[in-house]
Amino acid sequence: MKTSFAILLLTIPLTACSVETGRSNTTQENLITRFIPNNYVLAEKVEGDLNGDKIKDYILIIKATKNSAIVRSDSGKAIDRNRRGIVIALSGNGKHQVTLENADCFSSENEDGGVYYPPELFIETKNGNLRINFLHGRYGFWSYTFRLQNSDFELIGFDSSENRGPVVLRTTSINFSTKKMQIKENTNQKSEEEGDEKFKTTWKNLPPMKMVKLSKISDFEMLDVEYLIRPTK
Repeated sequence: MKTSFAILLLTIPLTACSVETGRSNTTQENLITRFIPNNYVLAEKVEGDLNGDKIKDYILIIKATKNSAIVRSDSGKAIDRNRRGIVIALSGNGKHQVTLENADCFSSENEDGGVYYPPELFIETKNGNLRINFLHGRYGFWSYTFRLQNSDFELIGFDSSENRGPVVLRTTSINFSTKKMQIKENTNQKSEEEGDEKFKTTWKNLPPMKMVKLSKISDFEMLDVEYLIRPTK
């Protein structure tokens, strides 16, 4: 993650449409495209119950289609650097309606990672919450957990693992609801394989802070958790 933090108020209007929950799968797939903003395409669809009504909701990862974001590599190959975003359509009153739209909060899957390849975006639902994961292979991962509350999806958890190949060097787990943070550091400098680690566990109490809303995150790469938990003067 980068070391700066920015949360901007987005002004993109929500899509004014709905999909009846009783439709056939084929019809639903066709109508779901109405949730996608103009000049965007559907990159991925995830299903899960996010509002507790036992009816599947839709999490759509969308991608912009700006010609200006198509760049050329040194070999002349076209690379699509259009950013991605998220649309969440929740069930209610027999229909699905767009509850949240943040159209540009994720970088392109073709972003230049420099020495390292860019992390893989992986979206899932777990225990009724939305999990946004960034997987970085042998280097580890970081994950944000959001819960539907206060008319938005608020950040309630953060988990990360810093790895060196199969060896875990450090894990961090933050609960923004209870204001608790757990850090586990591998003290075995000679670890070479998974299972060789010897962890020292530290718990910290976090200061009061405002809850981060998914709709207000302008760029996940600039979401610095260390900044969030820093005590305010």
